[in-house]
Amino acid sequence: MISVPRTRRDIDLPGEPMRTNRVIRTIGLSAAAAVLATTVSLGGAASAQAAPTVYKNCTAINKVYSGGIAKKSVTRNKVTSGGKVTYRALQGTVKKDDALYNANKKSDRDGDGIACEKS
Repeated sequence: MISVPRTRRDIDLPGEPMRTNRVIRTIGLSAAAAVLATTVSLGGAASAQAAPTVYKNCTAINKVYSGGIAKKSVTRNKVTSGGKVTYRALQGTVKKDDALYNANKKSDRDGDGIACEKS
């Protein structure tokens, strides 16, 4: 069955944009807005960080970070020997991360801010 336009508005006239273009443009803008909203909402979820790893002991830590795990503020290793305090350079691969250090604070025997350090 052939449909016949009933009014002048239903007819696409030369020089005027076609109605189907408006519909397609509206659908396209709606789809783009939906994709943008999804991207923004997923972006917030993706940027959340995972919980820091809790290692069983210093052997497990030193397999990953040979120099141990330190607070970000630590720049050198505090060593106490015979009641005398000295400072040494950090040795090995030291991971400076406050959250990771706090999760493994139990492995910092001397309390200098570096867990499982090599001195």
